[in-house]
Amino acid sequence: MIKTISLLLISNIFMTFAWYGHLKNLKEKPLYIAIAVSWFIALFEYIFQVPANRIGFSHFTLPQLKIIQEVITMVVFAVFSIAYMNTPLTKNFIWASLCLVGAIYFIFKDM
Repeated sequence: MIKTISLLLISNIFMTFAWYGHLKNLKEKPLYIAIAVSWFIALFEYIFQVPANRIGFSHFTLPQLKIIQEVITMVVFAVFSIAYMNTPLTKNFIWASLCLVGAIYFIFKDM
C-alpha cells in the first residue's frame, strides 16, 4: 500500500507541473512549446502512474484506487497552488477537500 501511495504521489507532482506549471513558466512562449514541455513532463507522470496502478490493483478495488488518486491530486494541487503559483487557499477549496474525505469514508466503508 505504501509503495502505491508513494508512486501516486510522485506521479501527481509531475502531473500537476505538466498541467499547470506552464501557466507560470511558459506564459510568454508559443503554445506549441508549452505543449511539448508538458508532454515531456507527463512522460514521467506515466512512468510512476502505471506501476502505481498495477501494484495498487492487487490491494485496492478500482474505485478505491481512483479515490486515493483524487485525494493525492487535491493535496499535491493545494501545495502547488499555494507554494508555487502563490494562489490563496480559500474556504471553498477546504469544503471541496472535506467532500473528498467523505468519498474516502464511503469507498472504504465496507472493507
